Amino acid sequence: MAAERLQTFLEKIRAELDQVVEFWLKHSHDRQHGGFFTCLGREGQVYDELKYVWLQGRQVWMYCRLYRTVERFRRPEILEAAVAGGEFLRSHAWAPPMDGRQKCAFCLTRDGRAVKVQRTIFSECFYVMAMDELARVTGKEEHQREAERVMDLIVHWVRVDPSGLGRPEMPGDAPVNQMAVPMMLLCLAEQLTAERVVLGEKYRELGQWCVQQILQHVQRDGAAILEMVSTEGKELPGCQGRHQNPGHALEAGWFLLQYAARHGDEGLKKTAVEKFVRLPFETGWDAAHGGLFYFQDVDGLCPTQLEWSMKLWWPHCEALIAFLMAYSVTGDPALLDSFTRVYDYTFSHFPDEKHGEWFGYLTQQGAVSLDFKGGPFKGFFHVPRCLYMCECLLDGLLGRPRAL
Repeated sequence: MAAERLQTFLEKIRAELDQVVEFWLKHSHDRQHGGFFTCLGREGQVYDELKYVWLQGRQVWMYCRLYRTVERFRRPEILEAAVAGGEFLRSHAWAPPMDGRQKCAFCLTRDGRAVKVQRTIFSECFYVMAMDELARVTGKEEHQREAERVMDLIVHWVRVDPSGLGRPEMPGDAPVNQMAVPMMLLCLAEQLTAERVVLGEKYRELGQWCVQQILQHVQRDGAAILEMVSTEGKELPGCQGRHQNPGHALEAGWFLLQYAARHGDEGLKKTAVEKFVRLPFETGWDAAHGGLFYFQDVDGLCPTQLEWSMKLWWPHCEALIAFLMAYSVTGDPALLDSFTRVYDYTFSHFPDEKHGEWFGYLTQQGAVSLDFKGGPFKGFFHVPRCLYMCECLLDGLLGRPRAL
């Protein structure tokens, strides 16, 4: 019975991935200036020409990963788009220096002029992912060197000198351990070191540091995952300290599972499954309407974020990966049941059967709130990455092992 369920999941997910790829191939390419349009309406029409650097990097990475690892996507137009997107990034992603500081822009005009810079690391992080995966496809060392150069810059900002981000220090703004930062660095370390012995040694300590930073977010005697803690790993006061993000916790869960598998760490595998997969799902699932809440307050107070009760595409994508990966490494049928629960909600609410791709933003009750397919935060990444990884995991479970 399990094999039949898995085969049914696989056929649906593979078909869904094919149509999502076709949607972005058809609508997102800017053949005049390079790069990708990401602000796409329900039918794929471009409603804003701004180009968001982190979404440009994500799309380059996703195209390259599909081209490199999935035979049916080894198509010239995918490689050509990835290479063109990578060149657009290298030519335009870096904003004019401010006070001698080098930063990627957050968004660009259609022809590549910087519009806005954020005081975070995330544009640079997805730039690194793009350059590294592009290097793996093209074999060009210049892309790999560029990935490593920017990676080292990011690590310096995070661990040595955050002033490079250009964020002014305020007397009441104490530094915090925000889970998104070590999560992202762990993802980058895994990206850069896969099948590279020398870089594996270079970033070994960084990976260990990231894992320990993430584990600090297990709080309240293991009963909660908190999004932000102090740099000493203690709970913070107020709304900031009570803030929970179920999608991030689940994403961290499968990041930790990948790391544990690579390093043979059985203790970390157990922690990842129990604390970062099962726990945020149990506390983050909406019992009344189904789906995962976007944000929560650990004490059950009303979160201050206006969108807290909405159901967004990406937490459900992360949950699908996390539960399927956890099932693949443990064989626990309860984890497959939880995957099925998320799968049923996700595939009955987010895909647009008429025009393709997925809606991203639903009300708490599951109605479509915003019907565009791409915007400043939703691009060609979470949906295809989820479908791609689930396809790989399902193939493995059905006796056809594939590298992720």
